[in-house]
Amino acid sequence: MNLTPIGYVRSSLQHRPNAPRQAEEGAPSARIEILPAFLDAIDGLEAGQSIWILTWLHQAQRSLLKVHPRSDLSNPITGVFATRSPDRPNPIGLHRGRLLRIHGYLLEVAALEAIDGTPVVDIKPVIEDLG
Repeated sequence: MNLTPIGYVRSSLQHRPNAPRQAEEGAPSARIEILPAFLDAIDGLEAGQSIWILTWLHQAQRSLLKVHPRSDLSNPITGVFATRSPDRPNPIGLHRGRLLRIHGYLLEVAALEAIDGTPVVDIKPVIEDLG
């Protein structure tokens, strides 16, 4: 397998311990800086649209298979596939975001919990109801 970043998160969140666990827990807006080779791929995205942002959680511990959910020791130890822990064998982050604006190669997204410098590996539109 070969993953190529399409861009990087630019955020005021500089350190993993300071990042909220979920966007709705106080995450700031952030920008996704799209790399020049992938600019044509954002054609059709629109401000106000909901998108899925897939990231590579580059500071994750990849050897962990079990964690206390939300790092709360009062929670029973659980397999990482049953949690949203960033620490996992393949640390792919899944974030639902709302595009606030698009300015050239920058996508401004409301409430993104990823830290500054996080590689973005894909963006997909949210499709609410397929029937």
